[in-house]
Parts: sequence; C-alpha cells; structure tokens
Amino acid sequence: MNSMEAQRKNREVHLRALCITLVIGAVIWFIPSPVDLQEKAWHLFAIFVATIVGFIIKPLPMGGVAILSITAVVLTGTLKLEEALSGFQNTTIWLIVIAFFISRGFIKTGLGNRIAYMFVKLFGRKTLGLSYSLLVSDLILSPAMPSNTARGGGIIFPIAHSLSRTFGSDPENGTEKKVGSFLMQVAFQGVNITSAMFMTAMAANPLAATLAHNAGVTITWTDWALAAIVPGLASLIVVPYFIYKVYPPEIKETPAASEIATEKLKEMGPLKKSEWSMIMVYLLILALWIFGGKLGIDATTTALIGLSVLLLTSVLTWNDVKKEEGAWDTLVWFASLVMMATFLNSLGMIPWFSHLMGTAVHGLPWIWALIALALIFFYSHYFFASNTAHVSAMYAAFLGVAIAAGAPPMLAALLLGFIGNLFGCLTHYGSGPAPVFFGSGYVPQDKWWLLGFSVSVIHLIIWGVIGGLWWKVLGIW
Repeated sequence: MNSMEAQRKNREVHLRALCITLVIGAVIWFIPSPVDLQEKAWHLFAIFVATIVGFIIKPLPMGGVAILSITAVVLTGTLKLEEALSGFQNTTIWLIVIAFFISRGFIKTGLGNRIAYMFVKLFGRKTLGLSYSLLVSDLILSPAMPSNTARGGGIIFPIAHSLSRTFGSDPENGTEKKVGSFLMQVAFQGVNITSAMFMTAMAANPLAATLAHNAGVTITWTDWALAAIVPGLASLIVVPYFIYKVYPPEIKETPAASEIATEKLKEMGPLKKSEWSMIMVYLLILALWIFGGKLGIDATTTALIGLSVLLLTSVLTWNDVKKEEGAWDTLVWFASLVMMATFLNSLGMIPWFSHLMGTAVHGLPWIWALIALALIFFYSHYFFASNTAHVSAMYAAFLGVAIAAGAPPMLAALLLGFIGNLFGCLTHYGSGPAPVFFGSGYVPQDKWWLLGFSVSVIHLIIWGVIGGLWWKVLGIW
C-alpha cells in the first residue's frame, strides 16, 4: 500500500511538472512576437524555454522531454521534420557520445580505481595529501570521461567514502568531521574544476563549443585544454588548501590510507591485458586530440578510433555499448538542444537578443561588460539544477551580448564555457555529482552553500586574474 501510494504521489508530481512546462511554453507562444522578429523564431523560442523548464523540473527524464520538444517543433510547423532531426548529424554530439563509451572502459577494466589507489598510496599519509591524491586521479581520468557524475560519483566518491569510514568518520555517529566532511567537499569541488579543464570532461562543454561555433567562434579540443590548464591547476592547488583551513578535518595524519590503498592494489593484482589496452587507447586519443589536427584527424574521428580499438581488443563488447544508457540519453537531449539553438540563431532570435542586450551595455568598456555578464552567468546558477540546462538556456545569448559589446570572441566563448562548469560549486543540487556527495550526509546544507560561495569567489579571482594573464600570453585577447 505504501509503495502504491508513493507511486501515485510520484505520478501526481510529474503530472504537475508537465502541466507547468506546457503552460509556460503556451504562454510564451501566444505572446505576440516583437515586430522586428519573425514569428517562427518566437515560436521556436517558446518551445525552447519549455524544454529548459522541463529539464529543470523533470516531468520526464531529459531524453523524454527532448523527444516531446522535437515532436512539438514538427507538429506546430515551426520546423520541417528533417530540420528537427538535423541535430543528430552534429559531429560534436557524437564526440561526447563516443567519449561516454570510452569512459566505460575505465570502469569495466578497473583502471580508474587502480589509478586512484596508486595516488592514494603515494600521497595519502596526510589528510591534505589524501585530498590532493583524489583530485589528481580525477584530473587524469577527466579528459576521457565526459560524465562528471560517473567520474565523481562512480569512481572518486566511493573511494573517498570508503576512506572516511575507515578512519571512523561517519555522519550517523556524529564523527563526520574527522576526515569525511573535508574529503567529500574537496572531492566534489575538484570534479567541478577538472570538468572545466577539458572539452570532453563534461557533457555540456561540447554544447558550449557548438553554440560558440554558431556565433562564429571555433574552439578546438586543444584550444580549450591549453587555455584552461594554468587557471585549472591553480584552482586544484588553492581550493583544497582553502577548505583545509576554513573547514579543517580533525584527523591530520592518515598513514592508514596509504596502507589501505596498498592492500587494494595487491587485491587487484598486476595490470591485466584489458587495462594495458585501455592505457594505450587513452594515450592514443590524447595524442590525437592534441596533434591530430596537423594530420587531418578531427576530435570526433579520434574518438571513433579509440572506440574501434577498444572493440577490436575486446575491452568493450557491443553489448557494453548498447547498455551505456547515459550516452544514448545524451545523444537525444543534446541533439534536440543543438537543433533548437542552431535555428534560434539562423532565424534571428539570438542575434535579436544580443543586439537588445548589447544596447543595454552600450558605452561600457568591453572588459567591464564581460565581467558583468560573467558574474550574472555564474550566480544565476542558483536557479538551475543542471549545468547543461543552464548552458543551453544562457550561453549563446550571453556570448552574443559579449561579442556585441566588443569583447574578443574567443575570450568570451572560453570564459563562459569554463564558468559553465565552475558554477556547479555553489549548491548541493546544481550539478550531477552534487547530490551524490551531499547525499552522503557529511556536509550540512548551510555549510555546503557557505563553502560553495567562498570557493566561487576563489574561482572568479583565479580564472579572472591568473587566467586572464595566461590568455593574454596565449594571444586570446
């Protein structure tokens, strides 16, 4: 009876969410379009807004909402069927989907856990060193794992949680502050940073790159990584130390962690053939992502090569590929968003909004306009429960305004792209990994939000000042 009652309430919640989504879309649809904007663009905007609302309040999973959006675009005559399905042809979408398959290899072979335990063994004798070992592990895995939820929640979190329990740190016993609170917060904040450092480290990054391309800015995998490496490493160094000082663990020495990691590595035994294959593929795709452009091999082709090798060496089977639900789900919602964003641009909606907002900041030096836009983009994330939904809703428009205000296009595109990951630090619901780490109960909500805001200030300083100087050296502005 309790189960049936829970199911009934769950259906009611989803029905209310669906009604809210439809009403918002309908209200915007029937508002007369601005005189200097064609009606078709306004109608597509209404469907787009309803889609973003659906992603946030989730009447259906994101893939289901995306299917409804594609259907609505066709049934209302806003776009033709072939136009509505055009997003599935986007090569950047397939890059991120294939990267999901490659990341499955790290989990299936156990190589991801082995890498993490190796660094814990080397640097885990002190609690601060232990936290850095988790971040370095995350950094190594991030270029080939586009799901920060899978990376943070599937590899880093279980190890951090296990280590916390080993040292008697358990929120159920009121001992969470021994080491667990510190490790959970550092590991979570680290995932946000590493996600910002590579185009393939978080699902929304290629979406940002695609939206930037629509605005005339081409960002390659190497462009993204090179621009992010210096401020990213600075954040990875500073943030754990900051948390260590303001939210210190009670246990400062953790020699047992190194011993535990040693035992875990012994249990795993020597590197298996599948792990060697995974290492070779990882090095191959990294090399081609960095240097492949000189050989005429683009990023998506590189991902295809990596997946093909994994299939040929039987590290992955076709069943593994079919069962990777996150990849296929991403394909659907990503395709719908790219399709709508592309036609919002070509139909004039994004240029119209950019011109409107550009008029509002007219007269401001471009650097102040860019700073204002970056701050609004960052802290508006309090209203979003998904990095992807936020980037989908605001990235293209804010980029257009920044360019219209005179900001260097590449600088604006990269800065907003990096922020599209970093703003996940703010809340316990703002990104995929957040509920996983927060749900462990080690950090209360008020402390989580306070630390999140403090870390956000650190990010803005590091990426604004150190990043800005580095980008000046690179000639981005």
